[in-house]
Amino acid sequence: MTHHQLRGASAVVGVGLAGCGEAPGRTAMELIGAAAWNAVTDAGLKMTDIDGVFGVSAVHGMPSVTISEYLGIRPRYSDGSMIGGSSNVAHILQATMAIKAGLCSTALVVYGSNQKSASGRLVSSAAEFNPYEQPYKPRFPITAYALAAARHMHQFGTTRRQLAEVAVAARAWANLNPEAYMHGPLSVEDVLNARMVCDPFGLFDCCLVTDGAGALVVVGRDRAKDFPKKPVYFLGGGMAHWHRSIMQMPDITVSAASESGPRAFEMAGMEPADIDVLELYDAFTINTILFLEDLGFCPKGEGGRFVEGGRIAPGGALPVNTNGGGLSCVHPGMYGTFILVEAVRQLRGEAGDRQVKEPETALVHGNGGVLSSQVTSIFGTEATL
Repeated sequence: MTHHQLRGASAVVGVGLAGCGEAPGRTAMELIGAAAWNAVTDAGLKMTDIDGVFGVSAVHGMPSVTISEYLGIRPRYSDGSMIGGSSNVAHILQATMAIKAGLCSTALVVYGSNQKSASGRLVSSAAEFNPYEQPYKPRFPITAYALAAARHMHQFGTTRRQLAEVAVAARAWANLNPEAYMHGPLSVEDVLNARMVCDPFGLFDCCLVTDGAGALVVVGRDRAKDFPKKPVYFLGGGMAHWHRSIMQMPDITVSAASESGPRAFEMAGMEPADIDVLELYDAFTINTILFLEDLGFCPKGEGGRFVEGGRIAPGGALPVNTNGGGLSCVHPGMYGTFILVEAVRQLRGEAGDRQVKEPETALVHGNGGVLSSQVTSIFGTEATL
């Protein structure tokens, strides 16, 4: 089989987190700086070694420029493309292309936000309102995802109990992760009996609001073994988006992950059965069900039944959102960076009590807007090259 030229062309050699949960008194840029420092240090590098910056922010109009200035970097190449929570997942693909083209050699991919500590003072460009939707007073973005959940329930018989299984599995993973924001028991009944937020979503169907930042260092394959930690290779990536506002989504039970996923699998030369760990952007419980379907892990309409019985929880057949997800670990406005870091940690064998046994492959799926931008990336150990 002829491999795509980007398959294995880059590797993640450093990751870092900072301020996850609550970081009172710290600005978004301070959190970004701390995560970047941790990732660069993890790679055994200095900030001056970075010559490519791929950053996104909910509060800075020129994120890659602002981040570079703050960190004292003069990049040869930078990108601040903003497509919502999937931005950094897309930046891994873009960094790989830039490295392959010789535009930079050592790339920093980073995001951070103090959304929780900002206490409503955070102004996000992602919260644009569609003038044709606004008269109906939607609660952005919850209403849009609730529409998708309600339609899925109507069309396929999905139940609130099945949605609750997603939240319970995420909490079970979080309980194994000391860095997760939410710990403690959570049962299906707890989810069903929680305060209703936007029908059919109760409190635990919705992601957290936290502070936090994450960063990754990406280099070319030829340098991947020159660093202290086990490299994690980029094997495939795909992007797709069909709409910006929920009223323009062609079918609210089918996301553009149904296109981004196959593109990533094609580049990687793999299929769903080859994936050991899944890290899916779970802003709401319906996300996990939709993405399991659209990425090919179960047929359309079967996602609710697929997650029953702890299938995606610790000890289940398919490890999903092993850090606790946006539902129980961390969600500072945009979550894609954190599932990238978790995938790398799993493939390095650094995940502690939540470590999946000897994984060789991991799929990361990012989501932005209201089921809008969809980006899929596949990673692997050296054995997969």
